[in-house]
Amino acid sequence: MTDKKTQVKTGLELLREPFPQEMISKLPKPTTAQTEEVKKDYKKGERCSICGQWHHPKVVHLDYVGHAALTDRLLDADPRWHWEPLALGPDGLPALDKDGGMWIKLTVLDMTRLGYGDAQGKTGPNATKERIGDALRNAAMRFGAALDLWSKADLHGDDDKEPKTPEPKQETPAPEAPAISNEQLKDGAAKIKAELESAQDESTINVILKNNHAMIEAIKVRAPKWWNHPEKGTGLLPTMNARINEINAFEEQRNSENPFDGEGVQGNGK
Repeated sequence: MTDKKTQVKTGLELLREPFPQEMISKLPKPTTAQTEEVKKDYKKGERCSICGQWHHPKVVHLDYVGHAALTDRLLDADPRWHWEPLALGPDGLPALDKDGGMWIKLTVLDMTRLGYGDAQGKTGPNATKERIGDALRNAAMRFGAALDLWSKADLHGDDDKEPKTPEPKQETPAPEAPAISNEQLKDGAAKIKAELESAQDESTINVILKNNHAMIEAIKVRAPKWWNHPEKGTGLLPTMNARINEINAFEEQRNSENPFDGEGVQGNGK
């Protein structure tokens, strides 16, 4: 008799398996008021050490699975999976609706379900990639992929109110984390700087920020100019912004030759 605990999940059962924590990214979910406040005054926002984006400091973050992690799971569940736009425009490219969104058909294990994606406010070639990735996540959810994360996100879907401050609870204080010495702080800042300078894409930068969150917060408090020195234009924040600009410039140049950049064709077997 086969031990059920050792059985390997396949197909739709595998697709519904929760994603490991290292494959889950953070998506900022600002309220309308927070978005408008930062639009009116750019300085009201900050470069987030959790997601790497610039937004209001009190934004709530939701868990989501990126395009690469989802593609990997789809390939494991069905190497023949594929997607196609629901409609084509006169130019032969996927048709967009009046809101700039795109409907797709995702086929997994010979079953086809619809999905919808938009560009999340992005423009140019990056908007096309964002639209495809968003549509794939939406369609894959119909098969059960990352359904637990979607359920959490839906709870915040129409929340345009400022998050309420929870009332303090009488709890046993958690043990304090070991104090970071000045030497550790200096070494940590140098390590993060080197990692940021060598990052090849924004997803890697997000991982660096996530993995070094505690150290970054300590630097902000104890050595704020190591994080950002406005007068000299030095620090980890300017280093990160400069690297992101370099990455985006490279992506814009590469994608201007082919807007699709190979996205969305994985699994077609062509």
